Amino acid sequence: MPRPIWSGAISFGLISIPIRLFPAVRKKSVSFNQLDGETGARIKMKRVSADTGEEVAFGDIVKGYEITKGNYVTITDDEMSSLDPKKSRTIDIAEFVQLSEIDPLYFDSAYVVAPDELSAKAYAVLEQAMESAGMVAIATFVMRTKQYQCALRAAGGKLLLSTMVYGDEVADFTEIEAFEYLEDVEVKPAELAMAEQLIESLTESFDPMKYEDTYRERVMELLEAKAEGSELAPIEDDGPTADVIDLAAALEASVAAAKAARERHPTATVEDEAPVKKKAAKKKPAKKAAAKKARKTA
Repeated sequence: MPRPIWSGAISFGLISIPIRLFPAVRKKSVSFNQLDGETGARIKMKRVSADTGEEVAFGDIVKGYEITKGNYVTITDDEMSSLDPKKSRTIDIAEFVQLSEIDPLYFDSAYVVAPDELSAKAYAVLEQAMESAGMVAIATFVMRTKQYQCALRAAGGKLLLSTMVYGDEVADFTEIEAFEYLEDVEVKPAELAMAEQLIESLTESFDPMKYEDTYRERVMELLEAKAEGSELAPIEDDGPTADVIDLAAALEASVAAAKAARERHPTATVEDEAPVKKKAAKKKPAKKAAAKKARKTA
C-alpha cells in the first residue's frame, strides 16, 4: 500500500483541509553497481583530500562554496539550519490561474493529494469548484526543510499537485546562438500546408499506455539472457540518414506514409476501410460486363 511522503493541510481562505501527499509517478530505470572487473567485488568510494590524497573522516568534512577559483567560503550545518524556511504543515493557496497560462516547462515533480476521513467533504467541494471554474491554484509549502512553489489542479475527482521551478531557474533561451539561424528562414505556403496536413494525419487521442520504454526492456532482456548464460542478438543499425534536400517533397512523402500506416493499423475503423472495399467491388472485367448487357438487350 502506498505510503504518504507528506501530511498537512490545504489553507484556502479561512478553510483548512487536512490532506496527505502521495507520489504520482514511480520512475523505472535499471541500476547498476560498480564491480572489480577481476574479482567481481563491489567498489567502495572514499572521500580523500585533493592535496594529500589521504582519506578524510566524515566528521571532518565541512560545506564550502567556491567564490573564485580555488577560494571557498565554509558554512556549518547550524548556520544552514538557521536559514531553513519556517516549518509549516500547510499548503498556502496564493491565487488561482488558468492552466493554459502555465508553460509545462515550469512543472517539476507530481503528487496525488488525498483527503482524510474528516476532510472528505471540504476536499470534494474544493475539487469540484476548481474543476467547474477550470482554474489551477498556485500555492507554496515546505517539505523536508525546502520551500516549494506548486500548482494544485482538479482531475477526475482528485486533486493533483505539481511542484514548480521558479522563474529564475528557467534557462534564458536568448543566450542560445542557434536560434539566429531562424532569422533569415522563409517558410513557403505549400510547405506550411503540407506540414499542417502531416500533423493532422498523425493526430490521435493521447494514450500514455501506448508508449513503452523499449530501451529499459531491451536492457532487462539482455540481463536476463546473460543470467541464463546466453546472449542477446544486437540491434542492427539502419545506417546514416540521408540529408533532406526537397522539404516539400519530404513532407508530402511523410503525409502519404502516415496515411498508409494508419490504414494498416489494427485499430483502423470500419469507416476507414469502407471506401477501399467499395472501390474494389466496383471493378469488373470490361468484356464480361459488355456480354451481360448484350444478353439483356436480346
